[in-house]
Amino acid sequence: MNFNTKDLVRISIFAALTAVSAFFSIPIGPVPITMQTLVVVLSGMILGSKAGAMSQLVYLLLGLSGLPVFAGFRGGFDSIFRPSFGFLIGFIPAAFFSGKILEDSALTKRTSFTSALVGIITPYVIGIPYMYMVLNFHMGKVINVIEILKIGLIPFIIGDLIKLFIAITVAYKVIPIVKGIRSGGDIS
Repeated sequence: MNFNTKDLVRISIFAALTAVSAFFSIPIGPVPITMQTLVVVLSGMILGSKAGAMSQLVYLLLGLSGLPVFAGFRGGFDSIFRPSFGFLIGFIPAAFFSGKILEDSALTKRTSFTSALVGIITPYVIGIPYMYMVLNFHMGKVINVIEILKIGLIPFIIGDLIKLFIAITVAYKVIPIVKGIRSGGDIS
């Protein structure tokens, strides 16, 4: 996996955007509402699978190293014991899969929708089981799967649908410009 200087700049920008989007959060239980999912999905759609995933890995490593880039101005290795950390882990494959779908297909509204939908669902696939394990086994609470879904999925559905359509709209406009820049094409 080789990245050129432009790729590294774009990766850094999306890592920074993910961090900034964490600061706009609404705490509603163990998982706050943030704009991060939108940025994560866009990182994959715009940068591609590898660079998008790398931007999210950089973000995660910055937070684990102690920089307060996670929601609630948190950071540090002890973040792995927070119920919401599984969602952050899910950002990496979410960006990868969002990007991979568009790399393997022509840019259409359908592929953009599929890419954004997969990117929004992926953090839940990792985050929900992780939350269950942290709450039940690390924190010693007794919470069943239905309760986990009530606190870790259901409150976010409407917001995620809005983010999905924003991601599709932004990506559909930005990707042709970025591809023009990547290929050395004229963007005027």
